[in-house]
Amino acid sequence: MKMLLFKMEIIDVYNNSYKIKISDNIEDALIEFDPLKKELNFILNNNLTNCLKANEYQLRKMLHNKRIDTYYVGFKVKLVLRSNKDVAAFNDRSKIVVLDKRTTNNYSYVIDENKCEEKIYKIFSDACYFENKKYGGFAFIIEDLEGNYKLHTEKVQAIGSSQAELTAVIKAIELLKNIEKIRIVTDSQYVRKGLTEWIPCWKLNDFKTINGEPVKNIENWILFDNICNGKYIEFQWVKGHSNHFENSLCDMYARDAATNV
Repeated sequence: MKMLLFKMEIIDVYNNSYKIKISDNIEDALIEFDPLKKELNFILNNNLTNCLKANEYQLRKMLHNKRIDTYYVGFKVKLVLRSNKDVAAFNDRSKIVVLDKRTTNNYSYVIDENKCEEKIYKIFSDACYFENKKYGGFAFIIEDLEGNYKLHTEKVQAIGSSQAELTAVIKAIELLKNIEKIRIVTDSQYVRKGLTEWIPCWKLNDFKTINGEPVKNIENWILFDNICNGKYIEFQWVKGHSNHFENSLCDMYARDAATNV
């Protein structure tokens, strides 16, 4: 996984079109982007510009996701792209995303479901959170190689739905600290993408978002990353409330844990 690190700075604006300088310590590229019309233009013609064009989808997505109020002259942030990333494959929810942290490369890639590991420990997890009551719950099921299930539930306070999803998976992996190969089955894209796509970028840009702000739940993300060292992990996404047996069980038990006094 080759990561590309750049410095990005907004240097001018005219009619809501922002001129942005992107640098790699060797040369500069200039682009213009209108965040309202979502129009992107490449100004210079050099090697760095060609590199950005080759990874245009990633660049566009970051610029599209950047909040309007963070477009202003003088804004600076580190920009990280993954060279030649197969964006379509990573966005295909029917695919299995693999993270192999058995080496220092932290290599992630996408495979078809029929190519995943047959004999592997599985974690099924789900969480719920009642925003108006500021509490929720999570549940996860660990399935061993013989097909035996072990259920864990917990009530949580004031952490939000996404963080509850993340906490559930962290606690499950901690219970499998001596297991090398694990498949995580989840309906959370937050969990699925975080470790395989986001963290490698965050490590290079000081854990900042494209808005220049600290990533939320940094401590949990760092913990998640660390406890997966030395492991081979498959991430399988399932649609929530789609009658997937284990996911439905986790949803039921998470709600039960949340409302348990």
